Amino acid sequence: MAGHSHSANIKFRKDRVDSKRAAAFAKLSRMITVAARQGGGSLDGNAKLRLAFDKARVLGMSRDAIDRAIKKGTGEGELGAYEEIVYEGYGPGGVAIMLDVLTDNRHRTAADVRGLFDKHGGNLASSGAVGWMFERRGRFVVDPAAGGTGAALTEDRLLEIVLEVGADDLQRDGEAFAVLCAPAAFAEVQKGLDRAGVPLRAAELAFVPTQRTVVADPAVAQRVVKLVDALEDHDDVQGVHSNEDFPDAVVRALEV
Repeated sequence: MAGHSHSANIKFRKDRVDSKRAAAFAKLSRMITVAARQGGGSLDGNAKLRLAFDKARVLGMSRDAIDRAIKKGTGEGELGAYEEIVYEGYGPGGVAIMLDVLTDNRHRTAADVRGLFDKHGGNLASSGAVGWMFERRGRFVVDPAAGGTGAALTEDRLLEIVLEVGADDLQRDGEAFAVLCAPAAFAEVQKGLDRAGVPLRAAELAFVPTQRTVVADPAVAQRVVKLVDALEDHDDVQGVHSNEDFPDAVVRALEV
């Protein structure tokens, strides 16, 4: 079950979390509002709302802000017509990228996203071009340095917890761990990790790569990181999922 990945996504993005927190909350607020508009304001009866709620709470969004977003979605505020879209593309070095998008203007967003790919040495691809290299999974990012309840949160202990809560994979990702599960098991696994006192850095439905693209050139790797950052900064992009594999030497070069 335990795996290893050289993906530098978490490692190179985590330092930017605080600076991007306001933008992240704005995106989450929109996600919550749209979910409430589509399926109602009950967390128990709206799986999409529950997912957005859990993600918001893990990232530290206040309950008051979440409640305001839910009320807006259930009719106590104006809301445009939003749609969910998945975009696929290639980054520098042939890295495959999947985007979760929530937009009220697909033509504007498509043009923006295409422009970002072009600017950073990639290209927006047609549907299905890279999707076969990913699978949809529930994904929880764990920071072992934060510790857990009781014994220290070692990899062996975390693996025990993963088995107990019904998740089906544990992968090391840089200094963190990723717990993976079937999408349908997301809510139960989330509850189990909470009960076990596992500190989470992120919780989401993600496109998890089933095969990776090795990027051995530090210059190309830097371009990949810049593209991913630019896509994450776009207001309509809810999630960026990529399959780069940076060897240790490249990771060290990027840290300089």
